Amino acid sequence: MKIYHGSIEKVEKPELRKSNRTLDYGSGFYTTTSLQQAEDWVHRRMNENEVNHGYVNVFKLDEKALQTLNCLVFHAPTEEWVDFVMKNRTQKGFVHTYDVVYGPVANDRVYAAFALYEGGLIGKQQLIAELKTYKLVDQYLFHTEAALQTLTFLEAKEVAK
Repeated sequence: MKIYHGSIEKVEKPELRKSNRTLDYGSGFYTTTSLQQAEDWVHRRMNENEVNHGYVNVFKLDEKALQTLNCLVFHAPTEEWVDFVMKNRTQKGFVHTYDVVYGPVANDRVYAAFALYEGGLIGKQQLIAELKTYKLVDQYLFHTEAALQTLTFLEAKEVAK
């Protein structure tokens, strides 16, 4: 299976990186099966870094090797998914032990709904019902070196503003 990583750099050798902000599934290397989502990530990074081009890095995912790892999979927004994302976003020092986490991307619209939930304005079930009305794309977080070994770099497609 092909998966994509949007960046302002060519990424032939993925690395585990700590982020300077909280992320849905914690620190590591993020990818998606959606080419459009990866391109959106490139454009966001280009705007943040005031550069005129970036790359969609394309990888082959060894699904057989992935099955040997400790994976957490969310096929849709669920209570468990909400709890996991909230722990990663709000609990300082929270670290999980999964090699790979797969599930929905909490994009800008989703962040707004999460903010309402976090502020106590809506409950968890209302949040999940709201999220199920969105067309959510997916993301993979590769959280360990063993997880990165399931990826083979194929190419970097340049994206311009």
